[in-house]
Amino acid sequence: MTTDELREKYLTFFESKGCVRRPSDVLVPRWDPSVLFTPAGMNQFKDHFLGRCRLEFTRATTCQKCLRTGDIENVGRTAYHHTFFEMLGNFSFGDYFKREAIQWAWEFLTSKQWLGLDSEKLSATVYVDDDEAAAIWIEEIGLPSAKVARMGEDENFWPANAPSQGPDGVCGPCSEIYYETPWGKVEIWNLVFTQFNRVGPPPNNLRPLPSKNIDTGMGLERTAAVLQNVESNFHIDILRPLVEAAAEVCGCRYDPASDFGRRLRRIADHVRACAFAIHENVTPGPNKQGYVIRRLLRRAVLDGNRMGRNEPFLHRLVPVVVDLMKRPYPDLAETVGRVSAVIKAEEENFLTVLETGLERIERMFRDMEKSRRGVVSGAEAAELYQTYGFPPELLEALAAERNLAFDWEGYRREMERHGVESGAGQKKELFYSGPLDSLKKAGLESKFVGYDAAVVPDAKIIGIISQGRLCDHVEASGSNDPVAVVLDRTPFYGEMGGQVGDYGRLSSEDVVFDVQDAKIESGYTVHYGLLRRGSLQFGQVLKAEIDVPRREGIRRAHTATHLLHYALQNVLGKHAQQQGSKVDDDWLRFDFSHHAAVSKEELDRIEGEVNRRILAGAPVNIAYMPLPDARKIGAMMLFGEKYPDVVRVVSIGDYSRELCGGTHLEQIGRIGLFKIVAEESVAAGTRRVTAYTGIRAYEFVRDAARTLSEVSALLNVPPHAVAERVSGALRELRQLRKQSAHGGGASAVTVEQLRQAAEMSDGLTLIVAEVPDVNAEWMRQAIDGLRRNQKGVAVMLGTADKEAGKVTLIAGLSPDLVQRGADAIAWVKAAAKEVRGGGGGRPDLAQAGGKSPEKLQDALAEAKSFIRQKLGAGV
Repeated sequence: MTTDELREKYLTFFESKGCVRRPSDVLVPRWDPSVLFTPAGMNQFKDHFLGRCRLEFTRATTCQKCLRTGDIENVGRTAYHHTFFEMLGNFSFGDYFKREAIQWAWEFLTSKQWLGLDSEKLSATVYVDDDEAAAIWIEEIGLPSAKVARMGEDENFWPANAPSQGPDGVCGPCSEIYYETPWGKVEIWNLVFTQFNRVGPPPNNLRPLPSKNIDTGMGLERTAAVLQNVESNFHIDILRPLVEAAAEVCGCRYDPASDFGRRLRRIADHVRACAFAIHENVTPGPNKQGYVIRRLLRRAVLDGNRMGRNEPFLHRLVPVVVDLMKRPYPDLAETVGRVSAVIKAEEENFLTVLETGLERIERMFRDMEKSRRGVVSGAEAAELYQTYGFPPELLEALAAERNLAFDWEGYRREMERHGVESGAGQKKELFYSGPLDSLKKAGLESKFVGYDAAVVPDAKIIGIISQGRLCDHVEASGSNDPVAVVLDRTPFYGEMGGQVGDYGRLSSEDVVFDVQDAKIESGYTVHYGLLRRGSLQFGQVLKAEIDVPRREGIRRAHTATHLLHYALQNVLGKHAQQQGSKVDDDWLRFDFSHHAAVSKEELDRIEGEVNRRILAGAPVNIAYMPLPDARKIGAMMLFGEKYPDVVRVVSIGDYSRELCGGTHLEQIGRIGLFKIVAEESVAAGTRRVTAYTGIRAYEFVRDAARTLSEVSALLNVPPHAVAERVSGALRELRQLRKQSAHGGGASAVTVEQLRQAAEMSDGLTLIVAEVPDVNAEWMRQAIDGLRRNQKGVAVMLGTADKEAGKVTLIAGLSPDLVQRGADAIAWVKAAAKEVRGGGGGRPDLAQAGGKSPEKLQDALAEAKSFIRQKLGAGV
């Protein structure tokens, strides 16, 4: 049986039992503060389990894509561990319970109509005190009692050890199902019976829930391995070809028992996880989800390096992932180019520092061996992460290969000292509950009516939150302590989908409450602001009115954002897909996937296209339809967004259709004017455009025209000749300075001035400076003069030629600093990364070039940080 067939059989079976088939939730639930990635099938049903929502169904079944990193060190080493995997699940919300869950599991596993597994090879475990589940297995299913093992709370309770150790909240015993294979027992299914509410420490702390639930999880890959009679998940039909493809691009043969085999399995796992996450617009970065993806990619790059692969290769595996997973996830095919480009860029970034970083690590390990140290210090780990981009988990793994420990606490302290967030960060409890959850449990609902109304004359208060607590009554106190209010109906748009929240006022004859922001939280529009006069009371009726001029500016910007998205794809190509946005009062910021900077000519075409469409004045139409119908008409949607069954489609003319919940104009001519004011990079493969609309665009153009007129008058040339005249004057000035430098005369910055600008501390003299309009020879001579016959001198000089788009950096060290372990090559390379360059030279004198003169100050700042950390100086 193929894996695709298994997935479909499971869902079909539970549909036959009355379960509603639901699609997989997104892999990255950005609205859920408790997790970075979806860890299990039940995650999308948390509100159902906790009674926080109105139930449209009481039985459900899914195949959920999941990502976990808790067992990352076992990936590739064991037969069954993954980061990305699929979880088959069936759920009951106060409907069926243990008997049905166990009987249906047995039927699906053993019936010839379904999986037809050998019942003699199946066994089960139950919680030690769960006599009910044990009786069902033994007396009704007919399993011999010897095949029903009773286990403790660490093995057969969810969450593990909840009765004795907590946390408080929903919990329950579980029953695990195992299958005997030629390679040992494999756990293929876990049935969780959430029947208790834990309250405080034992004894007698498990209170029966009034509504008992079922949450089961069957590992798709594990069960497929059983059905396909292979010893490892990595050898099933949707993974073995990926492992083999990894071997091919790495130029080796896949031998499952070898060290290379372990590395190839890990590469296959990690590239599959990253392809799915990047498809949902997670890009490698220093924090949260981005940090996890960077960590996985860099671990895979390191595995390739250990097998002799020293150039980018992971991106070549993305089409293989898509081909293997296209049946259940066809939308992956739409982002192959973007995902591949993001992975390749991350590979290239890491490879530029990998060799130097590995040399530094090997040197550190040798020093530790000589000094008989057994723990990698937090300071060493922080330096390697900040300088070479080595994730601490990667360093920990390399240290473990030499039986060395890792100081995690010291690493976190060191990163905090430098003001850097260390990695993925901590998440809240999975079933975190806040004051708004009480409103959900009480069945209170809030309706947004702001598409059609700017004022609601009789909005009723259904929730008041003050100082983090739900309360019935708040008095005006004259303080600036914010209060949050929830209404049954509101015209206020809560911040969502990139659009900022509305401002406005809640009022009556005796009450004035200034709304300073509105946000969507737990499904409610929450109005944040200050109570200026009177008091607020639960059930009180107030007039709710938004700041209409500000809303109009937001509508102009949001509708213009859709036009911009259309124009970007029209000019740059269909790959220019939205990666994020923010829409404010006549201001917008739009991130999109693109491999290079957008040229001035392309920006002119994009801006012109948007303004031509505005002048044409097409209508904006809103329609509600089922999600599949929206897909059929080609409505644009964001990968990784969670959409309801019925969606809102915003159409402009016959050329733009997007799923969107924001507020829009009725006709695009009311945008007035659209003006792009900035274009920049925000991440590898992601660009950002900032633009103004309406009155703000007009004011920007007016001010620019006024400035141009003033400069034109000063230069005594017509406006169209200003750029040429200024460029000529700058060339003349630059030539004069270069002639001065070549002739041995004074530069704009003298060597003596550089010496006076030195920063000195703990025996180190540090000089890092920009020296305008000089050549490399002048810089080398200046560095030689600054370090001649001196000790503890570190110098880096930089110069930028903006017209040519070039940067030159030269670093020099006095001999004693080289003996202390400092390296001018590593130093100049670290700085050159900031200007998109690289370099080389000798340990005492090295030079680098770059392509981003506007980033020179960033490079010099990085130079200071690098050498301070290297030499431990407090300058």
